[in-house]
Amino acid sequence: MTTTITYEQLADLAGTDLGYTDYRTVTQDQVNLFADATDDHQWIHVDPERAKNGPFGAPIAHGFLTLSLAVPFWTELLDVKGVTTKVNYGLDKVRFPAPVKVGSRVRMTATVAEVVEVAGGYQIAVDQTIEIDGGTKPAVVARGLYRFYA
Repeated sequence: MTTTITYEQLADLAGTDLGYTDYRTVTQDQVNLFADATDDHQWIHVDPERAKNGPFGAPIAHGFLTLSLAVPFWTELLDVKGVTTKVNYGLDKVRFPAPVKVGSRVRMTATVAEVVEVAGGYQIAVDQTIEIDGGTKPAVVARGLYRFYA
């Protein structure tokens, strides 16, 4: 469920649990496209036959591919009306506790940790976790920094 607020309500968003996104399945096609885009063609990602006998028993998504899913997940969690510009400002404390095997389903949960005023807008720090369906550890734990300008 998407939390929809106005720009003026951003100041009071700290502490808000934004809930969970829907699940998305990570596909081999996504992994291959990401490998091409980043020039990271390590066999644990792009060679399913060899990866079956590797340390994870299957090909795995690049950690940064999994992290990049925060972008579409983010749009499922928060919609701020009355802004002219939204910017991904950066990340803090990014970790990849568990690999994501190709074919796994992942989703994101997020909580707004803090809101600060910046020149012309607000910056929010969001604790976000990408979970693996049926997994015991998350795939990604990160604090995202996002800016909103009126």
